[in-house]
Amino acid sequence: MPDHINDIDPPQRLLMGPGPANAHPRVLRAMSADLLGQFDPEFTAYMNETMALYRRVFMTENHWTFLIDGTARAAIEAALVSLIEPDATVLVVRSGRFGLLLTEIIERVGGKIATIDAEWGEVVPFDRLAEAAHKIRPQVIACIHGDTSTTMAQPLEGLGALCREIGALSYVDATATLSGMPVETDRWGADVVTAGLQKCLGGPAGSAPITLSDQAAAFITARRHVEAGIRRQDIADGMRPRIGSNYFDLAMIMDYWSEKRLNHHTEATSMLYGARECARLALEEGLEARFARHQSMGRAMAAGLRAMGLELFGNDAYRMTNVTGIVIPKGLDGERVRTRMREEFEIEIGSAFGPLQGKIWRIGAMGYNAKKHKVLLTLAALEAVLRAEGFPLRSGAAVDAARVALA
Repeated sequence: MPDHINDIDPPQRLLMGPGPANAHPRVLRAMSADLLGQFDPEFTAYMNETMALYRRVFMTENHWTFLIDGTARAAIEAALVSLIEPDATVLVVRSGRFGLLLTEIIERVGGKIATIDAEWGEVVPFDRLAEAAHKIRPQVIACIHGDTSTTMAQPLEGLGALCREIGALSYVDATATLSGMPVETDRWGADVVTAGLQKCLGGPAGSAPITLSDQAAAFITARRHVEAGIRRQDIADGMRPRIGSNYFDLAMIMDYWSEKRLNHHTEATSMLYGARECARLALEEGLEARFARHQSMGRAMAAGLRAMGLELFGNDAYRMTNVTGIVIPKGLDGERVRTRMREEFEIEIGSAFGPLQGKIWRIGAMGYNAKKHKVLLTLAALEAVLRAEGFPLRSGAAVDAARVALA
């Protein structure tokens, strides 16, 4: 261990990758407020306010709308371990890295996995999903709304109606889209939707909003009081198996967020302050205005990239508004470009996963970073780096094209 460890003094880096994005200053200020005890009436009032705020952000009337302490992954695991009983069949909609993640978590939970897949850069058409669901008759359908690994957004219109037809519950991971694209929980009829703060909401990772329909809440609470010693025969006789996690047991966490305030864990006070401020910012701006801002910045980013002669990855019809994939031109070292962006301009852009590793960059414009000057700065910096790397392009073309798109 070194004799002296310096103060934390990170560079003022512009995070224009697929997330995390820079946090809004108001969120950081809120997180510096004094701590309170978790049962202090002032603090439980903040909990209730946070629930009310996120109902509006999730576009839902769901009572059970609250926070999971942990990153977005924590809410994903809480949802899946609480929804999926051992040996239950789950149909997973997969078209990227995060659909594969759902498969891995479900396997650990003990669910039986069926999948419906699309090529990376595409989405699963609803008629294929409906056909598979009617054939398989799963207990749960799980999908990703916006998969940042491919920058594609899966259409979810009709998901709830499909689940009601076959007697299933639905899970949607909206980590990358909540408050940046419409996450229409009630109109979709989605049963459980989870997210994170670090993308379009403009906060740090560490708190994960979640919302549950009445049907999902009833199913989960039916697993609340089962004794640890339950056997498979008891399950066959109609008893629900206990949720296989203590920390991620949504039935217990719901008791904590209810008026009963049954102790489950010590709430992450500063993260709750930050999450509350993220929601306040989104609603002050107005969700429709916020969606339009992300769409406008995504359109400008795409126009600027194409003006450089770069090819965008994936199907334009289903592109997320807040993250854009770019095919790395042949002959260019993609990691060297990313390094120069970071070292010369203090701008971070993203690489990729799995079959796309080394083949695409991913550039985000989300939350606090979905702003005109940040998009133009990123395009200008990328243009300068590409010219320095010998990629032929016209100086200023990207910024000019983005300006036109914004106009």
